Amino acid sequence: MIETIRAAFVIARRDFTAIIFSKSFFFFLLGPLFPLIIGIAAGGLGQQVRQDIDRPIIGVALEEGQAAKLIEARTSLAKNIGNGALPEFLLLPDADPLDPNIKDWLDSADKPLTAIMSGTLEKPVLTGSSRDVKRWTGKIALLSETALSGSNPISVKNDIVVATSSSKKRTQLATAQGGQIILILLTMILAGMVLSNLVEEKTNKIIEILAAAIPMDAIFLGKLFAMLGMALVGITVWSSLGFIGVSVISAGMPDLPAPAIGWPIFCVLMVLYFSMAYLLLGSLFLGIGAMATTVREVQTLSMPVTMGQLLVFFLAAFTVTKLGEPMEWFAVIFPFSSPFAMIARAAQMDNIWQHGAALIWQAMFTLIIIRFSVMLFRRNVMKSGNSGRKKSLLARMRG
Repeated sequence: MIETIRAAFVIARRDFTAIIFSKSFFFFLLGPLFPLIIGIAAGGLGQQVRQDIDRPIIGVALEEGQAAKLIEARTSLAKNIGNGALPEFLLLPDADPLDPNIKDWLDSADKPLTAIMSGTLEKPVLTGSSRDVKRWTGKIALLSETALSGSNPISVKNDIVVATSSSKKRTQLATAQGGQIILILLTMILAGMVLSNLVEEKTNKIIEILAAAIPMDAIFLGKLFAMLGMALVGITVWSSLGFIGVSVISAGMPDLPAPAIGWPIFCVLMVLYFSMAYLLLGSLFLGIGAMATTVREVQTLSMPVTMGQLLVFFLAAFTVTKLGEPMEWFAVIFPFSSPFAMIARAAQMDNIWQHGAALIWQAMFTLIIIRFSVMLFRRNVMKSGNSGRKKSLLARMRG
């Protein structure tokens, strides 16, 4: 094992140095300018998730008769201005309309509440975060006036609270979704370079020369970590330029929704989960490179893997609002979707231990794929000879 690690380090240092100091690496750093446009367009794919995140529910703590009038007013207005323009109401029959601690119901109601309407229809009080109160004050006044048959203009008293569980949930879901999009874009941009590097060295017979002196496991590990190191260098450069650009344009960094575990740990987990997603997809590409001998075969075999990677991303993105449900657990356990599902958990859940277990599981599966790729390479390249290269693709896959 020690010899394998040493040999892998030699290969990784060789490949990393050759890539970083090559002329093409500068143009590689310019690459994200093009997929950036695609990433902005792909933001529309999260529309359904954003609708789930921003569905407003306002608790109603009014006397029974006034609550009924408010519901009737909402039904009447919905016919004219649309149901989506008005908040949903959740009656709180056990809440005291004049309770000065009515804000406690924001976190103890059956459903996450955006705000709470209390007091009376003549003098309503809207309790919630600053963002939610400003957003819904006008609609609450309109509904109150409609419930009272528009006798007098209604003035809504605002009761601002620092934060609620509902507002935190919405911002954390936005952070989770953003983390997933960043991971999938970086993984798909960078992982394919592992495949092209291996196929190039197979064509030049370099890989067979290395295999004669170094265990194949060490070669594959070294190549994976060399490409990962190159990817991290590129990400560091892009992130630095991005931070500088945002700071200059916005005169300072904007306030971003904070994840549940805090920004420092979340950023560390972003790097770790990107590394695992990269290694998982890269090890799979190594297996493809072991089976393919021509560029056409590389394209034929890599396309299903790329499409499959998009499917597992869509799976993780679909379950971002379904923590604890069976579908979300499947996304967490399935190795290829696990990094994306776990970064969403990091944004919404503050326990750390689950990330250690997930990273160990992903690393174990990466080693399994590498081992399988080595077996394919030994069968299809090291023992093929001239006759072996004439075999069909299906025959090489079967060994």
